[in-house]
Amino acid sequence: MDLVTHAALGAALAAAVAPSRQRRLSAGIGAIAALLPDADALIQSGNDALLVLDFHRHFTHALAFVPFGALIAALLLWPFLRRRISFGRLYVYSLAGYGLSGLLDACTSYGTHLWLPFSERKEAWSVIAVFDPLFTLLLAVPLFISLRKPDSAAVRAGLLLAACYLGLGYFQQHRAEGLLREVAATRGHHPERLTVKPTLGNLVLWRGLYVHEGRVQADAVHAGFSLRHYPGESAPLLVAAKDPRRAADIERFRRFADGLLVETRPGFVGDARYAMLPTAIAPIWGIEWDASGRVDFISRHDMSPEMRSRWLAMLLGRV
Repeated sequence: MDLVTHAALGAALAAAVAPSRQRRLSAGIGAIAALLPDADALIQSGNDALLVLDFHRHFTHALAFVPFGALIAALLLWPFLRRRISFGRLYVYSLAGYGLSGLLDACTSYGTHLWLPFSERKEAWSVIAVFDPLFTLLLAVPLFISLRKPDSAAVRAGLLLAACYLGLGYFQQHRAEGLLREVAATRGHHPERLTVKPTLGNLVLWRGLYVHEGRVQADAVHAGFSLRHYPGESAPLLVAAKDPRRAADIERFRRFADGLLVETRPGFVGDARYAMLPTAIAPIWGIEWDASGRVDFISRHDMSPEMRSRWLAMLLGRV
């Protein structure tokens, strides 16, 4: 999730467990602690463009690391707050803020290493987009009310509403997945794997992907009061590197992209999970190599007016 949502959730959780006299202080502590797991994005190297992909949402997001991450947050804040709060209280609020960051990220489709060091499996439950303003407001508005009126129970109500919103995402996901399986069956396809995820900022328009006979198929599903299907593009999955010198880079990127790699142009290998339109294959990011053979991570989020109009029409169910 985006940093604002992480901060709002961490602040709300810390405020919910604090007495009213410490609600504002606890919210600040929880917000800061909730941002700490994403410090793994700083693990970068100018000589290795893929290093940040290897370690983002990695050990700092693991459930086993939560007590240690909270301790690091408390130790960092202690010099500034030691005259205002005991270290025990500081740790409790840091734990509340840090504790659900990994789980919240696992609710998106990016992939989060929750089970390290016991398992390398990534979790990507895909019940909410990486940015959803309604979810953020469900946390932020009650939190603001509780900070203005410390005796209010609004922050706990906000947490309950946020949990219900994630439940709605799970319900919508299963509706969209059910329709996509029906569509695949009418095509005579037998998906080896199938996934659906919400498009940016909503739980109505979903991107569906499935793999059949070595190809990845993209479709969109409008999950309003009734279900509507928008057929999309397909492309062959990249099975192996054509150039042996690029094999190691491609395998690292394959792990990041959950195996869904496509070569949409010569020398560019993209992550088929994400595209600007839910019916498109063209990835928003991928890797390519320069003349010296060095790999670069390329990210493009350009959306033309025509694409924007098409996306909005699908979101509103007008096509």
